[in-house]
Amino acid sequence: MPKNHWLLKSEPSTYSFQDLVRDRKTNWNGVRNFQARNYLKQVQPGDLAIIYHSGDERAAVGVSRVVRGAYPDPDPKKPGEWVQIDIEPGQPFPQPVPLTAMKTTPALKTLPLLKQSRLSVMPITAAHSEAILELSKKVLPQIPRTR
Repeated sequence: MPKNHWLLKSEPSTYSFQDLVRDRKTNWNGVRNFQARNYLKQVQPGDLAIIYHSGDERAAVGVSRVVRGAYPDPDPKKPGEWVQIDIEPGQPFPQPVPLTAMKTTPALKTLPLLKQSRLSVMPITAAHSEAILELSKKVLPQIPRTR
């Protein structure tokens, strides 16, 4: 049973869940937001992390496991200021869970992603994780995005 649950966001063109599956392990680095950095410092080995693709996709796509807690993420401009973690893939979701589905799911009304959509690392509850995992198993209608 994981200790804590997290949501990690990535632009799929930068690093996708499929890249993580291919690589079998990666360091989750490059986070340059103080609140997200403070959350990364709390991440522990064994924690579960839902991977969310931002940008045009806007969907949770898989689950990963933390294999190494926070350690320095080198930054020549601010040595020692930033941290990174290591994760390995769990399973891709049977189907992505779009943000639109999360917004209309009562069990996710308190999901931090819905209030702080720009934050790249955020804690979520075990109930949030379970709700997202359940949504990934259901057939969701494709809802057209409007701009």
